[in-house]
Amino acid sequence: MLLTLLNAALLSASSSKFKVDWNSLIERMTDWSIEIGKSILGAILIYIVGRFIIKQINRLVSKILEKREFEISVQTFLKSLLSLLLNLILAFAIIAKLGVETTSFAAILASAGVAIGMALSGNLSNFAGGLIILVFKPFKVGDYIDGQNASGTVKEIQIFHTILSTVDNKIIYVPNGSLSSNAIVNYSKQETRRAEWVFGVEYGEDFERVKAVLERIIAADERILQTPAPFIGLGSLSASSVDVKVRVWTKSSDYWDVVFDMNRVVYETFNKEGIGFPFPQLTVHQAND
Repeated sequence: MLLTLLNAALLSASSSKFKVDWNSLIERMTDWSIEIGKSILGAILIYIVGRFIIKQINRLVSKILEKREFEISVQTFLKSLLSLLLNLILAFAIIAKLGVETTSFAAILASAGVAIGMALSGNLSNFAGGLIILVFKPFKVGDYIDGQNASGTVKEIQIFHTILSTVDNKIIYVPNGSLSSNAIVNYSKQETRRAEWVFGVEYGEDFERVKAVLERIIAADERILQTPAPFIGLGSLSASSVDVKVRVWTKSSDYWDVVFDMNRVVYETFNKEGIGFPFPQLTVHQAND
């Protein structure tokens, strides 16, 4: 607009043999400044009111999500997405108030979005994977999972990555795209889990006696569930041992403690009961000359 006023003034000056109508020029510039000032004040007012409204909406949505007991990761994701959308709407309102053509601005944003999307296609797939994980919940924070050559406890589900903590306290960032499109083993999804052992005893041991000792060990451990009932059976006759297979059910939270404690107790008890553990043997026959 300022350029238009200057051009008009120059044309007027040239037509009147370089006699400038300063009063008209000053009047036009004053009117232009008043209009610009109104637009700027209006934009500032829209920004202040808009920020207040956005803050109130975010607070209301946060209370609703907490009341409905959404997971922390879901709450964080939804609040971030809502805040981004509301701020974009506010930015468009301010730009429109300043007199900028929003259609042209939107076209520029769309073109930039396409270019950025092509450059960040991998991250977009991770973003989509994060949405799938948050909506369908194949796992949640606190679950122990195994997938994509990474195992650990889920510490946080971010927009692009899932953070795992390994048993030796390492942190692994796994892309959400690979987690959502490949097989995942969730060890914490069910409340109970089956533990299994194979105990090898020497040939010549009384199987019923061995079974009775194992039943006594199982009954003494309160963490082992009686429903489904524990199973003890003769698994196989190996080259150097008679393999006894044991299967029990326990709570998922007690699984590893039960596994390691059972190994220790069986070893100590078998030694006290005189039940021998075999070791690999190799028989060599010497041919007669």
